[in-house]
Amino acid sequence: MAKEGHKYIFVLGGVMSGVGKGVVASSMGLLLQQKGYPVNLVKIDPYLNVDAGTMNPTEHGEVFVLRSGLETDQDMGNYERFLDRDLTNEDYMTSGMVYQSVIERERALQYGGKCVEAIPHVRDEILKRIEAAASYNGGRVSVVEVGGTIGDFQNALFIEAARVMKMKYPDDVLFVMVSYLPVPGTLGEMKTKPTQSAVRALNSYGIQPDFIVARSTHSIDEKRKEKLAIQCNVRADRIIAAPDIKSIYEVPLNLDKDHLGDELLEALHLPKKHATSLIEWKKFVISATNTKAPEVNIAIVGKYFDTGDFILSDAYLSVIEAIKFSAAKLGRRPKITWVNAKEIERGGGKAAAALGKYDGIIVPGGFGETGIEGKIKAIQYAREKKIPYFGLCYGMQLMVIEYARNVLKLKNAHTTEIQKNSEDPVVDIMLEQKKHLAGNKYGGTMRLGAYPCYLKKGTMARAVYKKEMVDERHRHRYEINPKYIKPLEDAGLVFSGTSPDSVLMEIAELPRSVHPFMLGTQFHPEFQARPLAPHPLFTEFLKSAIARKKKK
Repeated sequence: MAKEGHKYIFVLGGVMSGVGKGVVASSMGLLLQQKGYPVNLVKIDPYLNVDAGTMNPTEHGEVFVLRSGLETDQDMGNYERFLDRDLTNEDYMTSGMVYQSVIERERALQYGGKCVEAIPHVRDEILKRIEAAASYNGGRVSVVEVGGTIGDFQNALFIEAARVMKMKYPDDVLFVMVSYLPVPGTLGEMKTKPTQSAVRALNSYGIQPDFIVARSTHSIDEKRKEKLAIQCNVRADRIIAAPDIKSIYEVPLNLDKDHLGDELLEALHLPKKHATSLIEWKKFVISATNTKAPEVNIAIVGKYFDTGDFILSDAYLSVIEAIKFSAAKLGRRPKITWVNAKEIERGGGKAAAALGKYDGIIVPGGFGETGIEGKIKAIQYAREKKIPYFGLCYGMQLMVIEYARNVLKLKNAHTTEIQKNSEDPVVDIMLEQKKHLAGNKYGGTMRLGAYPCYLKKGTMARAVYKKEMVDERHRHRYEINPKYIKPLEDAGLVFSGTSPDSVLMEIAELPRSVHPFMLGTQFHPEFQARPLAPHPLFTEFLKSAIARKKKK
């Protein structure tokens, strides 16, 4: 159970999805942390998947991996980036997790033969998890984001749990509704009616919002604040402007202009403490949004882009943010271009040659056969034309396959993920993973979470990290086949990072004397990049890309 007097803020969404509840929750966490209060952020996802690991990135966006190995929604990545610290399993829950726990307890007769029902048993499991997260993390305030939109039947039980918590702790629970106020082009006027309707829908659950964060293309004016205050029974000074902005990292600063942090403390009956400055955060935002900074042009060659007539960049969200953080540190403005690997595959060498206009190329993580030959062509072009290349997970494996094919002359080199009976399985499934796949155990069974990596002396990786040992987060089933390590090294490829026992190859690179930056990681460094602490590998990659641009 949570400590007595622990505070809870529930963040709910009104009118439509995608209004930025996660960014608002992250920003509130940062503001409260800056006010001197330890915060834990909790994400509730209403889907029945036990975790986010089995979901298609083109439908759901990126899967973010915690240090523990739990596969989560991408909002957890934002939480870590804003708070600048690692989160735990207790900070995340799905309907699938909740129901699984309830069913397991029922099977073990832990309900004493009672008829197990949504209320009270499922609801109480939700309450138990929310309070356990508060207790485990030792925070003073929990900010709990409930996924979905008010009115969805999928999240109704979570909202009911929040209502009961308010009943249990009336002075310790707040509700913040993030709602959208449209400005129809034909009218040119901000409309409050959809938000009024959303508040009434929330009232039907027995909940009254304490704050409304007004998302819109423009900042909400005083007249409409007063209108919402009257119609929704929310104080005008607790209706917070949240207009569209260039960068999500401006949001805490914008919310602070409406004194959201101080208003939350007052509503929670918490005394004001000596606040730490947001000056470093402001410096980062100024650099990250500087439109006059010199550009650096980066191509991301991937396959998770197709979603109707739109491009889903969310599939590679952490990669994009990691690029932004390092670019801001270097005083550069990243121009990111999405290059569909399937188009390179169809266009052949001519399509790959079009990559010559970029300052750097990234092949991020992924799974499956689609676009794989296009990625390999892109990697070959980057290697031969000395374009800075950074491969992440699958991007490292394909870098090694390309090297085996075109330098070692193993023309049939491949990964057994795609070609089970490959003549030269340069990338092969990890031994413990064979049992999982044989039993159709896909969810939560990959090599997941943080593992140590030893960095060899005299390598670029060691020089960049300035450490002998690092911890990085993983998400994969396949590894470099030990049989091919010596031939690859004899041909000039350097495995500069390995597991401490030297069995698993974690980083592959070409020496700087051969290529300005050709490096791949089996892990996902993007998961540990933070606004005020950019990842050193991304920073070094961008330095090389900037150097190439200067040469051009």
